[in-house]
Amino acid sequence: MIHLRPLYPFSAIAGQATMKLALQLLVIDPAIGGVLIRGGKGTAKSTAVRALHGLLPELPLVTLPLNATEEMLLGGLDWGAALQSGARRLQPGLLARAHGGILYVDEVNLLDDHLVDVVLDAVASGRQVVEREGVSAAHAARVALVGTMNPEEGELRPQLLDRFGLCVEVAAEEDVNVRVEVLERREQFDRDPAAFQRQFHAQEAGLRTRLLTARERLGVVSLPPSLRAFIAELCAQRQVAGHRADLVIQRAAAALAACEGRYAVALADIEQVAPLVLRHRQRDAVPEPPPPPPPPPPPEQRDAPPPPE
Repeated sequence: MIHLRPLYPFSAIAGQATMKLALQLLVIDPAIGGVLIRGGKGTAKSTAVRALHGLLPELPLVTLPLNATEEMLLGGLDWGAALQSGARRLQPGLLARAHGGILYVDEVNLLDDHLVDVVLDAVASGRQVVEREGVSAAHAARVALVGTMNPEEGELRPQLLDRFGLCVEVAAEEDVNVRVEVLERREQFDRDPAAFQRQFHAQEAGLRTRLLTARERLGVVSLPPSLRAFIAELCAQRQVAGHRADLVIQRAAAALAACEGRYAVALADIEQVAPLVLRHRQRDAVPEPPPPPPPPPPPEQRDAPPPPE
């Protein structure tokens, strides 16, 4: 992907720790099933996605436009080759181009529901099958899906919402110090992007190494049986339909352990990733237990006459 302007460093994004964590977990293990980032304008959603690609430029970043058609997404007959040589072959679509990288859908809530379904099906299976004009082909489609949306412009259907592995709610930072840091860093970047990038070069290099190492380590990260049971109990308590949430928590926790240089999932990993998995899947809030009954009155008050009305 050709960048027309310098990219803001991922490490320089002030605040938004949960969003940055979710994106890192996704590139460590795309099988998590995608990240949906919900929030208003000016909350660094698009900046974070593009900065992630700048951190790992070997991962292709393909943007799916809102006016995309199914043929653009999946591919179609290569009419140029057909007219020139009579060969009937398929031309890869955006999904095939995104294989091994990031597929970014901005304003995913405004994309045609059918196309969202097609994308999510490919993400879940890791492959796509295309049939056009009597020609069929299968392509690998192992992509890290990132969707961003502003809830004020409309919601996703619950059936589609559930199929995103992780969901993050972002908002403007409330901490005054963080807001000041956002302004200062943005001003520095706009004034001299190259100098600003050099300022964060060491942090970017360190994070890049950490993510690439985690991708290699992921396959040997183990989950103790007791924690697998804990995940199942947690999802049951939250009244989550199906078993997708259980699997995503397991994968996200393993990715977090790998990111932190460990070979086994810990309880703290599950507790950290579970809200990202359950928040958009929970049917109803689990009712709080009733408050305990008031303590009995002291013995000397039990036989006392009632107070006058």
